Amino acid sequence: MKFRTIVLTLACLAAAFSCKSQYETLLSSNDVDAKYQAAMDYFNQKKYLKAAQLFESMAVLTSGTPRDDTVQFYWGLSNYRYKDYYTAESNFAKFITNYPRSPFTGEAIFLRLDCLYRATYRWELDQNPTRSCIAAIVQYMQEYPADQEHLDTCRKMLDDLYDRLDRKAFENARLYYKMEDYLAARVALRNVLKDNADNRYREDILYYTAMASYHYARLSIPAKQQERYLTFADDYLNFIGEYPESKYRRELDAMYRRSQRALGKYEGADEELELKAEDFEKERKAQEKQLKNN
Repeated sequence: MKFRTIVLTLACLAAAFSCKSQYETLLSSNDVDAKYQAAMDYFNQKKYLKAAQLFESMAVLTSGTPRDDTVQFYWGLSNYRYKDYYTAESNFAKFITNYPRSPFTGEAIFLRLDCLYRATYRWELDQNPTRSCIAAIVQYMQEYPADQEHLDTCRKMLDDLYDRLDRKAFENARLYYKMEDYLAARVALRNVLKDNADNRYREDILYYTAMASYHYARLSIPAKQQERYLTFADDYLNFIGEYPESKYRRELDAMYRRSQRALGKYEGADEELELKAEDFEKERKAQEKQLKNN
């Protein structure tokens, strides 16, 4: 029994070594037909790494032949399916330049865009690749307006990429608020909207702008408070004018009443005046959870 197990193990190892040797022999071969057939077989079997290596190895051999553009395109496509998007993007970029009239060119252009999109980073990181990708997608949409299937995908890509840029701008400005540098926060947040009034985080930006001006006034010396609370009042009225039903409304209303009390203009008794930021945050989360459940 033990002997049989050893024999079977050796047989499996020999078979594996044989297959590996066969592939490596083919990889270094100059037999274009055999390499091409094997590469296509590997591709259809979803063994994309082996397919990519075979297509790459025959790229020089098929140069100037009718198979040239097919080999080059499938080399890139194999890398793309293998999720090596950096190499695939390079493949497709070269293909587009060398074969502008190939039947594969339109697909290669779109797949290159997809590679660029997949190579972009989360909003927290460098957004230069995001901007480059946006420019490439916009150009594609202008040049291929009839490609409805891919245009829908392009719109989704752009939606995501623009969101990253907007989030990056907002979070960079909000960082000053988190550092409790409220004057710098208000300036930075206002600059975000000055650069892009349609920023998707406009409601949040206006909220933090108002909160920054409130805290800046609150922490000021008495001689400066009146003027700065009036600045907060402007920010508050600007916010509720745009977002009267906002999730931030109740908190900002309370802050406004506090500012009026500090200015000696509020005489009422209101339990909300004693609520803390954590209390309002807790309320907002409860409201959001309820909306999701409905």
